[in-house]
Amino acid sequence: MFNEVKKSIQWGEETLTLETGKVARQADGSVIATLGETSVMANVTFAKEPKPGQDFFPLTVHYQEKYYAAGKVPGGFFKREARPTEKETLTARLIDRPIRPLFVDGFKNEVLVMCTVLSHDLVNDPDIVAMIAASAALTISGAPFMGPIAGCRVGYEDGEYILNPTVDDMHELRSNPDQRLDLVVAGTRDAVMMVESEAYELTEEEMLGAVTFAHEQLKPVVDLIIDLAEVAAKEPFDFQAPDYSDLYAAVKAAGEKEMRAAFAITDKQERTAAVAAARTAIKAALTEEQLEDANLGSALKKLEASILRGDVVKGGKRIDGRDTTTVRPIVSETGLLPRTHGSALFTRGETQGLVVTTLGTGDDEQFIDALHGTFKSNFLLHYNFPPYSVGEAGRVGPPGRREIGHGKLAWRALQAVLPAPTDFPYTIRVVSEITESNGSSSMASVCGGSLSMMDAGVPLKAPVAGVAMGLILEDDGDFAILTDILGDEDHLGDMDFKVAGTEKGITSLQMDIKVAGITPEIMKQALAQAKDGRLHILGEMSKALTEASEFSVHAPRIETMNIPTDKIREVIGSGGKVIREIVETSGAKVDINDDGVIKIASP
Repeated sequence: MFNEVKKSIQWGEETLTLETGKVARQADGSVIATLGETSVMANVTFAKEPKPGQDFFPLTVHYQEKYYAAGKVPGGFFKREARPTEKETLTARLIDRPIRPLFVDGFKNEVLVMCTVLSHDLVNDPDIVAMIAASAALTISGAPFMGPIAGCRVGYEDGEYILNPTVDDMHELRSNPDQRLDLVVAGTRDAVMMVESEAYELTEEEMLGAVTFAHEQLKPVVDLIIDLAEVAAKEPFDFQAPDYSDLYAAVKAAGEKEMRAAFAITDKQERTAAVAAARTAIKAALTEEQLEDANLGSALKKLEASILRGDVVKGGKRIDGRDTTTVRPIVSETGLLPRTHGSALFTRGETQGLVVTTLGTGDDEQFIDALHGTFKSNFLLHYNFPPYSVGEAGRVGPPGRREIGHGKLAWRALQAVLPAPTDFPYTIRVVSEITESNGSSSMASVCGGSLSMMDAGVPLKAPVAGVAMGLILEDDGDFAILTDILGDEDHLGDMDFKVAGTEKGITSLQMDIKVAGITPEIMKQALAQAKDGRLHILGEMSKALTEASEFSVHAPRIETMNIPTDKIREVIGSGGKVIREIVETSGAKVDINDDGVIKIASP
């Protein structure tokens, strides 16, 4: 009844197994990946025809952690899994980012990838297993996917890189000074496609070494997926990449001059209007048949990309007039909002963030119910990207995947410099309101968040700054690395490379690559150029805080004291009588833990 295929390898300290042919046989591709006792099922389906008039690639990735995987019952009234958690949203993005560029150019059929965690051993994080399962399911599905890819996690302890460290090791990263890195890398056998990391002031050499180590470790997994596909893959879907060379020639002839003039305008809003006018002029010169061609959007984008990329690589000049290494003008201000605990306005060119810090007590900590347990977080960072920040009238609602992802990137960049909870027993909430955006708003959140927390009196170990880098790589091997990229450079370039850190080292690195051929030498140069940009930004930020800020008069005051554990009962009193009387009389909040640590917070 079942045509089951199973392949396994020893990977690090665990066995990795891929199996297909038994479950979800009506999906185009279905694979269950198991590492240790963590299992994830990935199912892939894709439409056999594109929707009429669709000019983008509709790929959707879902990742869901089932509570039964860890032998738990969901909380809440309904006792079932509800909307995606932050971890589920971030993992879905983690899977989406390396696979999206590997679909054949021009493929616009709807694709759905669903990853479901079936079993969790509380040792091996299911996000890596899900990434491998999704890649394997796509590879055997017959979809025009130029994979496979694989992913792995890397830790760094006592000068040694560690393959796939445990969930507990990564969860305790902040409190373990010996463990300095949580790095996820995805790639094909030949190239790195995606990097995501949380680090504790690693040098550029240490970070590049970690990426190189990870790429070597994921190659056997790519080979395993290929072995599975050789036996279990379906017939390739009959798809031919569209040839729109004649349409592109017509578009180029109709408006290259106007488009080139539009991209010579340095102001974003004026340039956007001029590009839209050039597009309208081009369409007016085309025939009815050309206007109805589904590849018209691709042809217009190709023209825009060729102009922007050619000017940078050949002339070293960018659309706003800068060279490849210059950071846009920076203005930093603190203490703008009188009743908040800390505030900062960080402006870099046409990107601006208003970042506000609020200090709370232990009651304000966030409870996180995860498969590997329930725990609390005393550092929150929320990123908001309203439509007005780019001059649009759009949907306003709960945060989307992009906002959650950008907020987590800024969180990773800043958490490395936070004081220990024993030294600063406050809950810290940072909110970044992006008020203007033309590229690199997540890095503006990092810079503004650092300034805002210092304005609130948070004793950070060091200021943190971030910079977004870009890459343009031509077919002949010529390339240009861009510091502090604009939105158009991000959209039309080949790499988005965000680096945040202190003067001492890197605290967060995120990289997304759209093309093959990014060599370690290019990455090394990009990291070195990013360091120069980061140090320049830190220098500009220092002008806003020439001396340590005083603790806000509007923030609660928390005092900590220790008592012998055998005296805890006396402080609490019979049925909580003593502590309740203290709270009612003083209005203060009193929290006692099992170790005899008492936190007293002012009302």
